[in-house]
Amino acid sequence: MNNANTAARKRQITRADLMPMEEYCKVRKERRTAISEIKRDRRLQVGPFATFYFESYETMWQQIHEMLFVERGGEAQIPDELDAYNPLIPQGRELVATLMLEIPDAAVRARTLAQLGHVEETIELDVGGTIVKGTSAEHDVERTTEEGKTSSVHFIRFALGDEAIGKFKTAGTRITLGFSHKNYGHMAVMPETVRAALAGDLD
Repeated sequence: MNNANTAARKRQITRADLMPMEEYCKVRKERRTAISEIKRDRRLQVGPFATFYFESYETMWQQIHEMLFVERGGEAQIPDELDAYNPLIPQGRELVATLMLEIPDAAVRARTLAQLGHVEETIELDVGGTIVKGTSAEHDVERTTEEGKTSSVHFIRFALGDEAIGKFKTAGTRITLGFSHKNYGHMAVMPETVRAALAGDLD
């Protein structure tokens, strides 16, 4: 796998970047361990059950290989995986996160998600006083049903301007991430280790 600095400069996964599956199978355990270490500093829990997993070239490279490993679709599967996961790689002036609403109990999960319609529209990143609204990274997908039940998975994009990028890349900047939803008004302060890791996504 490319090191983190090299991968941070790459903005798109191509067919040429993918390993043959027989080769991936040989190193899968090591790759999964390595990506777990990277992901550790790219996650932020907000409230009791919402966790943001900030994506990168490396996390999406791993995800594509895992999908190919699990589904065994071969060469025919590759274009669909590239189309699905390339849009989640940050392009230098944004952060992109997979938001997981992780509630183990199925009955509790169903009741809770039914109360969180459009929660993805209430996300804000406060970068040293500069507010960045989270938006859906899926323009053609509605994650809340007509009955007001939200999905347990969302893909969120934060488009940062020059001021926010400058602050984000400055060590010690206080950054918070939170929701203003009436049924989930939680926020969390981003640890410095996470800020430093995500700053590498920004030009």
